[in-house]
Amino acid sequence: MTVSIRIGQKDDLPQTLALIKELAEYERAPLEVSNTIEMMEEDGFGENKIFDFFVAEHENKIVGIAIYYMKYSTWKGKCLFLEDIVITESFRKFGIGSQLFEAVAKVAKELNVERMEWQVLEWNEPAINFYKKYNAILDPEWINGKFTKEQLEKF
Repeated sequence: MTVSIRIGQKDDLPQTLALIKELAEYERAPLEVSNTIEMMEEDGFGENKIFDFFVAEHENKIVGIAIYYMKYSTWKGKCLFLEDIVITESFRKFGIGSQLFEAVAKVAKELNVERMEWQVLEWNEPAINFYKKYNAILDPEWINGKFTKEQLEKF
């Protein structure tokens, strides 16, 4: 199977959003996706771009994505955060996730970041095993905190 990995383009956003929704289904939260193509156009290609992404393409169809962005650590400095790797279900187990992960790691290395970070759900054994094969540090010490948009509006 031939799969090419390339930098995502604006025209890729409809298929990218479809994969994001597929991930939400897999993670048992399909109603949580409020992102839109318009939001992604602004945030990925607008004046204040805040994310980048790779796509995995097979026969002119996007079968996987990796979305990442820069963040800053007060202790370490410049870091890259891998938000998500998503492979459509019928294309899993073909090494596409590894190709996307390695493409993002290459960017992190080229940008000379101090850390590359990501999160994985504690019940997602396939993802945990995927990262373990890279000898990644899976840190159980940190608890993630967040405010929803509604909470911020009430703040």
